[in-house]
Amino acid sequence: MISQIRPTDLEAWYTSVEGSGQPLVLDVREPHELALASVVPDGFEVIGIPMGVIPVRLTELPTDRPIACLCHHGARSMQVAMFLQSRGFAELANIAGGIEAWSAERDSTVPRY
Repeated sequence: MISQIRPTDLEAWYTSVEGSGQPLVLDVREPHELALASVVPDGFEVIGIPMGVIPVRLTELPTDRPIACLCHHGARSMQVAMFLQSRGFAELANIAGGIEAWSAERDSTVPRY
């Protein structure tokens, strides 16, 4: 199952799947978007892989760790989470509202675009 979580609920979600390895935020936005606004790791690792190249870079993602997917508003990241689920990844979440919600709800220093 893919959990829908708000940015402020990230730690609670990671705790609910505790024991699955170090948490990971997978940012699936394009490089120019990452240059505008990025998440600062805080108790989790952040990996940026654009949505379009996830299939060819799939082996870079750990199957034994919880992964919360992030994009601009939440649509692309949900598609990536569904793709990962179809490839056997188990502990998945979509960060609803994306980087926009992250800026509004969690870290106002993250620029909005």
